[in-house]
Amino acid sequence: MRDDEDTLSIEKTQDMTATPRCSNLAVIAVAAFLEAASFGLTTQAASPDPAATPDGLAPQNSQTSTRHSPDRLAVIAKPQLDRSGRRRIGKASFYAHMFAGRKMANGNKMDPQNSNAASRTLPLGTTAKVTNLKTGKSAVVKIEDRGPYVEGRIVDLSPATAREIGITPREGVTKVEVTPITVPLADGSIKLGAAADEVRLARNDRMYLRSDLAAW
Repeated sequence: MRDDEDTLSIEKTQDMTATPRCSNLAVIAVAAFLEAASFGLTTQAASPDPAATPDGLAPQNSQTSTRHSPDRLAVIAKPQLDRSGRRRIGKASFYAHMFAGRKMANGNKMDPQNSNAASRTLPLGTTAKVTNLKTGKSAVVKIEDRGPYVEGRIVDLSPATAREIGITPREGVTKVEVTPITVPLADGSIKLGAAADEVRLARNDRMYLRSDLAAW
């Protein structure tokens, strides 16, 4: 009889010991479940659903954008001038409308409807033929300003000249050939450029006169 009582006492003690352990395990399991659920909600909030953005596209990271900004060049107060009169090939851009009326390097105001143009190295007062290599259209410009200060660009045109040779606002920049017609020299004389003969032929094949040069 005593043995039976001892056995029941031991079993009761074991049951009482097991109950807290089960309770502790249940609490741990519930805590783990709540932590996992909380982590899932945090992750979902940090990662926006692509379908929630317009057209189902996720916002683009500006660091991975494929758009490339052109390299800016330093402004040189006294550039090395090119008085050779040779033709050169590069890119042409045109003045934004915000520059209309602003003073150019020669002191005149930029006229968006005129033939004024900018070059970094051609002497001020140079007249040149600018040909759009894409359309084949040409126009005569006069260098009155300095620029453009962007890598690869050799001339800035007025909006009117840009339209004349077929540069569209959407295109903005295009490949051109710039060929000087007359180039002012340091001593005040005028040198004929590579395009002088082309212009002379267009003027009924007559030779240049001093008055013709002054007219440019």
